[in-house]
Amino acid sequence: MSDLQPVRRALLSVSDKTGLLDLARALAGHGVTLLSTGGSAQALRDAGLDVTDVAEVTGFPEMMDGRVKTLHPVVHGGLLARRDLPAHVSAMEDHNIGGIDLLVVNLYPFEETVAKGADFDTCIENIDIGGPAMIRSAAKNHAFVNVVTDVQDYGDLLAELDAHNGQTSLAFRQRLAQTAYGRTAAYDTAVSTWMAAATDLAEPRRRSFAGTLRQTMRYGENPHQSASFYTDGSNRPGVATATQHQGKALSYNNINDTDAAFELVAEFTDGPAVAIIKHANPCGVAKGATLQEAYQKAFDCDRTSAFGGIVALNQPLDADTAKAIVEIFTEVVIAPGASDEARDIFAAKKNLRLLTTDGLPDPRVAQLTYRQVAGGMLVQDKDTGHVADDTLRVVTKVKPSDAQLDDLKFAWKVGKHVKSNAIVYVKDGATVGVGAGQMSRLDSALIAAKKAERMAEALGLDAPLTKGSAVASDAFFPFADGLMEAAAAGATCVIQPGGSMRDDEVIAAADDAGIAMVMTGMRHFKH
Repeated sequence: MSDLQPVRRALLSVSDKTGLLDLARALAGHGVTLLSTGGSAQALRDAGLDVTDVAEVTGFPEMMDGRVKTLHPVVHGGLLARRDLPAHVSAMEDHNIGGIDLLVVNLYPFEETVAKGADFDTCIENIDIGGPAMIRSAAKNHAFVNVVTDVQDYGDLLAELDAHNGQTSLAFRQRLAQTAYGRTAAYDTAVSTWMAAATDLAEPRRRSFAGTLRQTMRYGENPHQSASFYTDGSNRPGVATATQHQGKALSYNNINDTDAAFELVAEFTDGPAVAIIKHANPCGVAKGATLQEAYQKAFDCDRTSAFGGIVALNQPLDADTAKAIVEIFTEVVIAPGASDEARDIFAAKKNLRLLTTDGLPDPRVAQLTYRQVAGGMLVQDKDTGHVADDTLRVVTKVKPSDAQLDDLKFAWKVGKHVKSNAIVYVKDGATVGVGAGQMSRLDSALIAAKKAERMAEALGLDAPLTKGSAVASDAFFPFADGLMEAAAAGATCVIQPGGSMRDDEVIAAADDAGIAMVMTGMRHFKH
């Protein structure tokens, strides 16, 4: 027996009426009988199409402000009945239930309502009930019924009907069913997530996750790994919402690094700032009087690592900065915008991707982060921690100057985005050494200082820029050795959380070295 099934009768009930009339006209052209509800039925009727209201079929009017209109055996029987079982066919005949071969439904705009900041009652009223119920019925019976939940599938449906003379294949119906279940799952996820937040439930017993496919990639972190990019609908400015102006599709690693770069540069809103990222760690971050100056200072922190890196700007890209960036190979540049002149300069570099976002992510806005582990998922708040001047505690005899304090706070913000153990040297509003991801804080301090020495040689400087620098540690110094390495590199002040059992020893060592030390009381581990 062929797996092809004819489409004779369709129920169309949509919130988003994009493409509805063209779809309905094409279905009518295939001789399909049209059923509909409420506004959808009126739109079809106004367009001159022959349509039957569901209320006529069920014998019940829409009631309770539209809450009850499709929750009826005539509707669900028409969707769920198996055409190959005599008992089902007999029940349809006995109760005057007509088969529904195609269901086209998109749901009340709950996600959009929440995004607009609607009040609790309004959000509740935008939770669709009949739509998901019908979708699940049709998807379960996909052996006979087609269910379409996305406007983007209208074209595929009509192409399938054209190819099979008004019929659809089982493989096509299965694909539609999977998409439908994904849609209802995502919808329920949105409702559940919103309700947990709206009722201040920090740790719900069950938590679900959902996303919409944005991009299928050639591979993941490595060529033998498959990968895809899904968006969560949060509309946080960044790589997920950006417009790509040129260059080939972003890779898995590109997206990961670009996100890290943009989230870091968004920490700075008091003037032009640039972050250069390689393998999710910053290899240069700086502020400047102009973006070009900030880029040059960031680049001079580690020119070797910057090659093939990701550049993030906190202001729209201008022509002078664009000219500086294209002097070396760069994978991606992301910025809130870009001038026409800058885009023209980049156009000559066809492999350079340019992304613009029309805004910066707010580093203080709380959201959840997720990490998969074997058998489960770790969920935590995003690190939105910031320290205020009145919470900083000077613990040494030497007090930092205003200029030193500015560099300490700059280093602290950068350190928040460096993989632990993190040591960051900063001088005059620019990183001059970054030690990341080491198993000991001493090694991070050593590596950062050594890289600064190499850059001093490359730049023809008499001494590394770590001389006279400020240094940040993302967590406390468990021993004084890491601090002493920073002092040996020329650091004159340090910022760290404190909280070690040996804080007194570390403070004493700083006093002996004549270093100013500030404690934040806040840690910034990033694993």
